Amino acid sequence: MGAPQDTARARSRVDLSDMRHDDWVARWLPAAWGPYARLCRLDRPVGTWLTLLPALAALVQAADGWPTPWRVFIFSLGALLLRGVGCTFNDIFDRDFDHRVERTRFRPLTSGQLTLRAALWFAFAQLLVSATLLLAINDMSRWLALALVPLVVIYPLCKRFTYWPQVVLGIAFNWGMLMAWSDTRDALPPAAVAMWVGAVLWQVGYDSIYAYIDVRDDRMLGLRSAAMRFGERGRFWIGLMYAAAAVLWFAAGAAMGMDWPYHLVMAVIAAHLAWQVKEFDVAHPERGLRLFRSNMHVGILLIVAALAGTVLPAA
Repeated sequence: MGAPQDTARARSRVDLSDMRHDDWVARWLPAAWGPYARLCRLDRPVGTWLTLLPALAALVQAADGWPTPWRVFIFSLGALLLRGVGCTFNDIFDRDFDHRVERTRFRPLTSGQLTLRAALWFAFAQLLVSATLLLAINDMSRWLALALVPLVVIYPLCKRFTYWPQVVLGIAFNWGMLMAWSDTRDALPPAAVAMWVGAVLWQVGYDSIYAYIDVRDDRMLGLRSAAMRFGERGRFWIGLMYAAAAVLWFAAGAAMGMDWPYHLVMAVIAAHLAWQVKEFDVAHPERGLRLFRSNMHVGILLIVAALAGTVLPAA
């Protein structure tokens, strides 16, 4: 009876593995570029979208309508670069762990496709390009951007000493929401901070769903995550994170004076988050990958809600 279950579990883990290189990176980029593209996860853009979409929603709210194309471009490039920096440092710090985990053992650094020196130079190059974006934002936003860099770098180390690396990740991933307001309004109103805190809690929830996939390996390696802290009560705690995020988003929208279309879209978001909680099963963590990816829909709906609360009433 146990053998078929073990086989199915192994197959599900292989499906999650980084060993599949039949993607656009392999098809369109020169072979020498491939390891660098995978090191910064260009082949896996979900994380970049989950970084960018909440920031774009904040840009809409801060602009009280359509943000300027230039600002959208700068924030999009910033999300791409900073996510790449974070992934690069993650693989640098985890290179001695990744080769022991089926899902990560084919990553460029741990598998020997890149040397540590090459990875460090690549991280420095990404930071250098990111620094040029400071010229395109205001003084308040520059200071916020500089404050973000240590968070991006130290996040991979957090799972060594705290069960809450997802909180650090959520703070860093959604930092662009604060910068959207600081660059547009040169201020951080309480409602904007509430939207950001909601996004942090949202990320703790969905990244914990993802973390359950790695709980067995994390225990073996002596690493920690919110999923390990939640344990068998994962559905309850993830549901609590999602509920708190939804409440903050509703309240922040009301404080910003968003009209009823905003709250209607927020109700759709709340329903989607409730569906995720219903579908999540601690006993079958491999199913969480689909739920994790579905949060791209939440990010898109955050933008739709912001537009519905600003542009639609005016129309």
